[in-house]
Amino acid sequence: MPVDVEMNDSVAPAPVVISAIADVPALSTLQHLKEIASVIEAGSLTKEVRRISRAVRLTVALRRRLAPRDVAAFLAFALPSSSDAFAHLSPLLPKEDGTEMDVDTAAPVAQVSIKHGLPEIEIYCYLLVLIFLIDHKKYDEAKACANASIARLKNLNRRTVDVLASRLYSYYSYAHELTNSLAEIRGMATLHRDELGQETLLNLLLRNYLHYNLSDQAEKLRLKAPRFEAHSNQQVCTSKMNLTDEVWKINSPDRIKSVLLIEKFYQQGLED
Repeated sequence: MPVDVEMNDSVAPAPVVISAIADVPALSTLQHLKEIASVIEAGSLTKEVRRISRAVRLTVALRRRLAPRDVAAFLAFALPSSSDAFAHLSPLLPKEDGTEMDVDTAAPVAQVSIKHGLPEIEIYCYLLVLIFLIDHKKYDEAKACANASIARLKNLNRRTVDVLASRLYSYYSYAHELTNSLAEIRGMATLHRDELGQETLLNLLLRNYLHYNLSDQAEKLRLKAPRFEAHSNQQVCTSKMNLTDEVWKINSPDRIKSVLLIEKFYQQGLED
């Protein structure tokens, strides 16, 4: 005669698996930066601009977690100690109290290594330090970093650098705005078939004119502005928002004129 066997519905291994997952520590900030550098390296070697764009997005998401020791350790990882970039950037970082360093023991991940000498990695280091200095209100150091980065960009002509360069130009302008020296940078830089960078500089120059209430010069710039085949919707939205914000600082009689100028400028771009 068959005997009924009582089945146990509880599954013992499940809590063990959940506990094991919970015990895995998160990646350190330095390890995240190294992973971003590997993405940039892959984009440089394969000439894929989308990888560079992804690296920039990852950096923006990480920026609030950056500490001086993280940035300093990353520079030591990404740049040769004898390079000009390392010599320019390292002294700009603030010194932290204490001797605690960010060691890559936060997670059991494979060691990341990158190829030294890639221009994209060097320009990324400039961008990273510039963002860090602005976030920590080190505006004079940020201005010095921005000037050095633009000087370096003048010697580069690589499409994979263009995405990083456009961000650098934006922060370059912002650093001068924070130090009340916007009038110094209207010359900006010469670009080599870099439509994204040219579009960024055009918007920054228009913002510069409006900042000083130079509406006539801004109108002349709009009339002479080149047409870009691959118009960036993100650049349009971001720049239009920034310019509109700048207009609200202008006295009332000129404000309407400036708003109409901005609308004509972007309508002109959308019709191309």
